[in-house]
Amino acid sequence: MKQLVIILLIFNFYMTDSSYAQEIAILKYGGGGDWYANPTGLPNLIKFCNQQLRTTIDPKPQTVEVGSPNIFQYPFIHMTGHGNIFFSGEEAENLRTYLLAGGFLHIDDNYGMEPYLRKELAKVFPDKELIELGADHPLFRQQFQFPKGLPKIHEHDGKRPQAFGIFEQNRLILLFTFESDLGDGWEDPEVHNDPQEVRLKALQMGANIISYVFKS
Repeated sequence: MKQLVIILLIFNFYMTDSSYAQEIAILKYGGGGDWYANPTGLPNLIKFCNQQLRTTIDPKPQTVEVGSPNIFQYPFIHMTGHGNIFFSGEEAENLRTYLLAGGFLHIDDNYGMEPYLRKELAKVFPDKELIELGADHPLFRQQFQFPKGLPKIHEHDGKRPQAFGIFEQNRLILLFTFESDLGDGWEDPEVHNDPQEVRLKALQMGANIISYVFKS
């Protein structure tokens, strides 16, 4: 309990000291999946947030491993990929402690990671399940309005986009965006040749996520 209190105090400092440039990180995981996918995505989202939301996020996202104590330096961590994911028992415990202590994890399925992810999340929270968020969730009503919920950015299997969450005492601690592929929409225009309006929707939704987490 004492350790959790100390961690919460650290998070409180990072979240409230306006003179400090926030840092967010990409989660590096084992199992062979491409955790490094969409390399231009997160930097573009940070730039958009700093311009549109007046956040002070460091333009260069860091990389942090699941089991590293450095995970507690970042109030927001992003995870993506296409394939296999594996958390050791120690990594799952470290991630659970991070999330319960005030951290936030956004997982964006870049296509194909969902079955592996669910298996590993059961190690992190064996007593919790992913719950679908309705279109009325505050996440979709931040600076940018998404009355229909999560936008569809890339088409893969013809399925509707879904946003799932894990909660701790009514606090959203983990967001899983599925069949949307926000990260592809954040990338440089020439990577996927998405229309500007599609990229803008992806960036606006990403900004809503950042805004929601930083204000919660």
